[in-house]
Amino acid sequence: MKRIAHAAVALCTALAAVNAVAQPLPKTHLRVVGSISNLPQYKDFEVPFWTKRVPERSGGAITTEIKGFNEMGLKGPEVLRLMGQGVVEIGATVISYLAADDPANEMVDLAGLLPDVGTARRVTEATKPVYAKLYREKFNVELLGFGTYPAQVLFCNGEIKGLADIKGKKVRVAGRSLSELVEALGGTPVTMSFGEVVPALQNRTVDCAITGSLSGNLAKWHEVTTHLLALPLSWNQIVYAVNGKAWQGYKPELRAFLSKEIQQLEKDVWDAAETFTIQGYECNAGTDKCTMGQKGKMRVVQPTAADRELLRKTINEITLPKWAARCSAQCVADFNATVGKVVGVSAKK
Repeated sequence: MKRIAHAAVALCTALAAVNAVAQPLPKTHLRVVGSISNLPQYKDFEVPFWTKRVPERSGGAITTEIKGFNEMGLKGPEVLRLMGQGVVEIGATVISYLAADDPANEMVDLAGLLPDVGTARRVTEATKPVYAKLYREKFNVELLGFGTYPAQVLFCNGEIKGLADIKGKKVRVAGRSLSELVEALGGTPVTMSFGEVVPALQNRTVDCAITGSLSGNLAKWHEVTTHLLALPLSWNQIVYAVNGKAWQGYKPELRAFLSKEIQQLEKDVWDAAETFTIQGYECNAGTDKCTMGQKGKMRVVQPTAADRELLRKTINEITLPKWAARCSAQCVADFNATVGKVVGVSAKK
């Protein structure tokens, strides 16, 4: 009888747990500001995630609307601040755009430090607790997760043979870290929004520009440039976050649901990053392997050992020390405990 009683108690406990998990979600309508609307990360992942997956998985309890920040007349850097102010409820933006808000935003993607998507993914995962704390305490924003663009590479409207050819050229960058790398290599960094780049390359306001290999192709950069250096200089991770007050106002079951579901969005975007990077190279070169973009006629220059050595030397001697000098002691310690451990470097304050 005791065994039966114990079994009955265990069954009741299990059923209670199931019922708790299966609690119906509150009727909720979410207004989402997505990332750059003409790129696959938004079109192929964010839109179906918010407009199909979330409503379906919530049993229709959650309805949504989404619009890319560029469609709203925003350039990207303002999104985190607007989230903190409650103007934007749930939003996405590119982390490199946030360097002016706090240099800690650069640690996850210091220019040239992440040679491949696997390393970028491990570094991003390692820094999540650091960013969750920073955004909560400084910006009143809750971090939901990170996505990424393909490898950020150099497009030029003239011949280049390697990384050293940046010297003397005006190069469009997004973020302070890339700006300092270009400057250290003898180039002149020019900051402008993604949508302004094509006319700038046409008018030769800039000689080169850095963006995702596939992102640039889809934005028709291959029509205004001739050479691409297939050396990842950055990744431009995408921040997914929510206003802190709004988050605390959600019922616990809604927070749990969104926290779990956003993991799928992260996985899908990161899983696709390497494919997108390679497709960018194939499409810009116009090979038969191009299936996701527009076939161009660019010369895709493969990096040499000398390119990689120049990049390593520049990072260790110039860009990493410069970044450490403007970040706090805690920021540098956080870097060494996360990014530094993954890539095998150490910053000094």
